[in-house]
Amino acid sequence: MMTYPELTDWLNNNQGLLTLSIFLATIFLGWVSGIFSALRRKPKFTLKIIDGPTFTCTFPLGKSKGQFDVHRTCIALYLSVSNVGSSPSSIERVSVGYHWNVKPFSLVWLKHSVGWFWLKYQAAALEDFQAEIGDSIKVYPFLFQRSNLGFNKTDTYLNVGQSANGVVYFEQPDSWGGCFPRAKNKQVKVKIRLLDTFGRSHTKSFRIPVVSLEYARKYNPSFGKTLSKLSGEKLPFDHT
Repeated sequence: MMTYPELTDWLNNNQGLLTLSIFLATIFLGWVSGIFSALRRKPKFTLKIIDGPTFTCTFPLGKSKGQFDVHRTCIALYLSVSNVGSSPSSIERVSVGYHWNVKPFSLVWLKHSVGWFWLKYQAAALEDFQAEIGDSIKVYPFLFQRSNLGFNKTDTYLNVGQSANGVVYFEQPDSWGGCFPRAKNKQVKVKIRLLDTFGRSHTKSFRIPVVSLEYARKYNPSFGKTLSKLSGEKLPFDHT
């Protein structure tokens, strides 16, 4: 073990090496801290349901699949998305999941009633969602598609602290049996999954109301018509 005088002599004789070592250590620590700082910087999106067209509706299509009536489930969500993270990012996609209304203790029940059945891709709404407020009409913005009135779509690139509001709309293809949302007290539990451009997933569960097709079309006269329009099929209760 060095004595104090020996340590002093060694430091005096190796000042250059010591200075270089301190310099290299400073660079290394700065590089490492920069990497960790960059790793800590990531977007974090929070999801909220806001007042407006948020509901689910299941209605018959007037045809059968074996012994079952064929039906369609449509879901509208009026979302507010905020970036409360430490890095900007874009909203890439929004999906919605729900539990099927099937009998318990079967493989289907285990997969889609305990697990989630996902509508991964949105449908293009044929008309804007809107509501009468006194003598005025409020048109709700879409989160992804452009308004039919010519409004630009919502900017889905969110800097830190920014938020965006908009409607996302889903139509489920022809289904039958218990392949529709399980409701309790006229409410359905849904899980909303948002994917950002970095591939990160942000999810939150909500309860949304179950409504009739008549009620849904007060917000959008073309609610439930997109898939039928694309396939050239006419719904039995629509005359236009």
